[in-house]
Amino acid sequence: MVIVSADGKSVSAAISGVPAVVAAGQGGLLDVALDPDFAADPWIYFTFSEAGSGGSGTAVARGRLVGNALQGTEVIFRQLPKTDGDGHFGSRLVFGTDKTLFVTLGERQKGTPAQDLTGHLGKVVRINRDGTVPAGNPNLGAGTRPELWSYGHRNPQGAALHPTTGELWVSEHGPQGGDEVNIARAGNNFGWPIKSYGCNYGDPFSNNDNTP
Repeated sequence: MVIVSADGKSVSAAISGVPAVVAAGQGGLLDVALDPDFAADPWIYFTFSEAGSGGSGTAVARGRLVGNALQGTEVIFRQLPKTDGDGHFGSRLVFGTDKTLFVTLGERQKGTPAQDLTGHLGKVVRINRDGTVPAGNPNLGAGTRPELWSYGHRNPQGAALHPTTGELWVSEHGPQGGDEVNIARAGNNFGWPIKSYGCNYGDPFSNNDNTP
């Protein structure tokens, strides 16, 4: 991680205090965001692919930026389960209007876990800045993870708040011909892999309507 000047002409030395990163395939350092109150307290938040039991997964860490160092770095969220492979990590960090944090998470090219509400693969989660679960998340039933916001995503790698409504809009890489832009509303199921307007690479038919 480095600091690049606004004009792109200067690049700092590597910032210290960054956790170990699995830099393979689509993994590595993924996104970075400033705390909404950065001017008063310089926390930065970032996502990265992290090693663990069973493979790797997307994690969220934060630290205070002091010069070229992160101080007090801590991991505040880990995508579970960790899994093999090196694709579809997501991810984007977006602070909501209430300063809670949305995190978009890919389904690691596994498909069906995007519908499993006991895990994080293929989900958008909403957490507080310290990683705890905020009030107002949807109740998706017994045994589901309370940080889940929406599910059925494939590989959401773009996200932003609508400037008027404040809702989270997410763009995600779909299968062949199936990229999507969705409004990630609380509790919504966005269908992957059950429903899609595209088809798996190499397949001649759409998962949606069998149109060649």
